[in-house]
Amino acid sequence: MAREFNVPSFYRSPLITRVKLARRLEDPRKKDLSPSILDFGPVRYLIARHFGFCYGVENAIEIAYRAVEEQQGRRVFLLSEMIHNPHVNEDLLARGIRFLRTTTGEQIIPFAELTKEDVVIVPAFGTTLEVEQLLQERGIDTMQYNTTCPFVEKVWKRSDQIGNKDYTIVVHGKRFHEETRATFSHAQKHAPVVVVRDIDEAEILATFVREERSAEEFFRVFADRYSDGFDPSNDLKRIGVVNQTTMLASETQAIASLLRDAIVARYGEDGANDHFADTSDTLCYATNENQSAAHALVDHGADLAIVVGGYNSSNTSHLVELCQEKMPTYFVRDAGEILSRQEIRHFDLHQSREILTQGWLEMRDVEAGGNSDSGRPLDIVLTAGASCPDALLDQVIERINGWFDVVDAKTALEPFEEVTA
Repeated sequence: MAREFNVPSFYRSPLITRVKLARRLEDPRKKDLSPSILDFGPVRYLIARHFGFCYGVENAIEIAYRAVEEQQGRRVFLLSEMIHNPHVNEDLLARGIRFLRTTTGEQIIPFAELTKEDVVIVPAFGTTLEVEQLLQERGIDTMQYNTTCPFVEKVWKRSDQIGNKDYTIVVHGKRFHEETRATFSHAQKHAPVVVVRDIDEAEILATFVREERSAEEFFRVFADRYSDGFDPSNDLKRIGVVNQTTMLASETQAIASLLRDAIVARYGEDGANDHFADTSDTLCYATNENQSAAHALVDHGADLAIVVGGYNSSNTSHLVELCQEKMPTYFVRDAGEILSRQEIRHFDLHQSREILTQGWLEMRDVEAGGNSDSGRPLDIVLTAGASCPDALLDQVIERINGWFDVVDAKTALEPFEEVTA
């Protein structure tokens, strides 16, 4: 049986949590990726099979709230945002926790102000060895409330293993994301490291793997993304790929395949096993499940998609990308961004900013007959990132339902009540 975490009840929801429970009971082996359908009559929500709080996030939330409860009277700090969801982080701030750094590493409160009486929570992304040392020098126990995701730690352990066998670590990730900064730090303890952001950068790296090119060109192309002392003429002869766990799993696999092909081109198939380490076991199960469920959602088809999550959440942004391939998609932090059936404020990944879209719902409503008897239901894909509370999706449903003559929630939940009864 999967471990149950002590997560505050206000993050749960009457609708979404019930749907999730029914699907778990109905499909314990998680083989059915088809969406759950919440049918309110004129509007239907296609709910992803997998989404929302994952193991690592629930573990982090449980530890953080326990720290608040156990350490009353002491100062409690978080290194940075515990997870990339503004609602969770704002609630922790309201309970007295203070952030030491921004998500990009800028210092808010100097470590010099900390004492051994203070409590510091390490976020789910983990932290660098350098930061750990600085905190320990201040007398801080960095393990007391360490919320580092076990699947992030798995990547670190695998990096250690192959690094100790003289492989260079290629990290698929965003170089200055908290998790990638931490993985980079841990990996370079045992091996040279280089970071690639995507398949395009991996293609460039593959040219250096296939044949020796000038070091100056490598350092120019991969500036700020390689470890000290990196020697491209020697350090790209034996490589292994690991990833920031929130990246697209399919892209990590494609990058690994691409770089293995480059190794084969240089050393032949017989030499591939000696020059390329198999690291496929480092892919995060939750990221993979959420992305596979998103693929099933868009393949099912709908009129539009709403993805809920923090705008700086990497795993959420990848769900948005998947949905955008097939339908109009709106990335919102919560129901408050859905201003009316005419206007929605949402985050545009390409512009990296919030934008306002007019007629987002009205256009579809008119085309399909909307709430009229002759019109088919409005189908809305609804999913969320791994750090998004279920309760936020309930609020989105409630917000949109307010514009339609819908059946009550009890009626919409009847198919799921039969499973959980």
